[in-house]
Amino acid sequence: MSPAIASILGLVVLFVLGTALPINMGALAFALAFLIGTFAVGMGASAILAGFPGDLFVTLVGITYLFAIAQKNGTIDLLVHWGVVAVGGRIAAIPWVMFGVAAVLTAIGAVSPAAVAIIAPIALRFARHYRIDPLMMGLLVIHGAQGGGFSPISIYGGITNQIVERSGLPGNEMFLFLASLIFNLVVAVGVFFAFGGARLIGQRDTGSHSDFEEGSGASLPVRGHGGTPAAANGHQAQKRATRDQILTLAGLLILGVGSLVFGLNVGMVAITIAVLLALFSPEAQKGAIDKVSWSTVLLIAGVITYVGVLQQSGAIDGVSNGVAGLGAPLLAALLLCYIGGVVSAFASSTGVLGAIIPLAVPFLAGGEIGAVGMIASLAISATIVDVSPFSTNGALVLANAPEGEREKLFRRFLIYSGLVVAAGPALAWAVLIVPNWM
Repeated sequence: MSPAIASILGLVVLFVLGTALPINMGALAFALAFLIGTFAVGMGASAILAGFPGDLFVTLVGITYLFAIAQKNGTIDLLVHWGVVAVGGRIAAIPWVMFGVAAVLTAIGAVSPAAVAIIAPIALRFARHYRIDPLMMGLLVIHGAQGGGFSPISIYGGITNQIVERSGLPGNEMFLFLASLIFNLVVAVGVFFAFGGARLIGQRDTGSHSDFEEGSGASLPVRGHGGTPAAANGHQAQKRATRDQILTLAGLLILGVGSLVFGLNVGMVAITIAVLLALFSPEAQKGAIDKVSWSTVLLIAGVITYVGVLQQSGAIDGVSNGVAGLGAPLLAALLLCYIGGVVSAFASSTGVLGAIIPLAVPFLAGGEIGAVGMIASLAISATIVDVSPFSTNGALVLANAPEGEREKLFRRFLIYSGLVVAAGPALAWAVLIVPNWM
């Protein structure tokens, strides 16, 4: 068996076992990188570890550490509160607040499942209170999280942009971010009207609904007259920011300005801000480092290290040349988008992003397909499918649905995610790749 074939089979084993078993795909990737790299490709340990993404490791740790502090000191709760207060009694605006807050959270550094885990319980309680379709509410939360997920200071954005840079491809960070945001926003608009959003327009809270359930979380606004949330009936209670929250908001602003305007390293700036916040309030921030998304860090580091073995074995060049050899660049681009989308519906999107973009590098080197549009299309294809109930985001929404409604909601999620897997990559390809070809 050739080294290239062995490494490709290893990649298949990685995704199959990582999806079917409760084992971190990154840990599995490190093990496979060692076994296949050593015994099939003939690489030494130093050559295998040369593929370890040190810069991306710092970015992931820095961003998730800063976000953990923001969550621990209540800054995230404050952002949700401000968003809910802003809608007054306009019921139709509530799903869009959930979309917007989820997008902001991922745009400033939350991993998508973390944002969904925070917002979904709140969103579904609002859905029950105002009789909004829970599928629509849950989907807007997920699409919001995915829409903000490719900002230059986000996890997905950091992963994609650094892989593009390491691969020597031309990139455009803002195009990637806006393409994902607009794509998910358009899909969310369709979801809103397809699942009853039109009947909500013009409705205002009358105080006639039953109260929110107990234990709905500190992020819910305080109650106004008649048990109605104060933010919903216009009697808005003020929630003042604490010193730590003000400092955290300032830190997030500095992170954005430093990275976007002055080109500073996102990971180093994020860690610096997190450490300064911890120094200002060491007791309040105690334990935040334990909330760093170490499983995500391990996942990405392992997968990208394994991609280095794929490159050394010649597998990436072989697959890409095979795709390019189809003689139809547009068809080849569409095939790569579907590979990313279908695999990501059952596996980790972050892991798929780390593997699918390098596969496209030799194919893009020919210049027949624009690299910027192709990268954006691959990124969207690999993440738009996270509405699947088999993905973390979809599962989080289902877990927060009432037990009696969960089975029905699961079936509806399954049908919707099937449509997205079938149409999402093709739509991204048609919007971002075909116009540049023509």
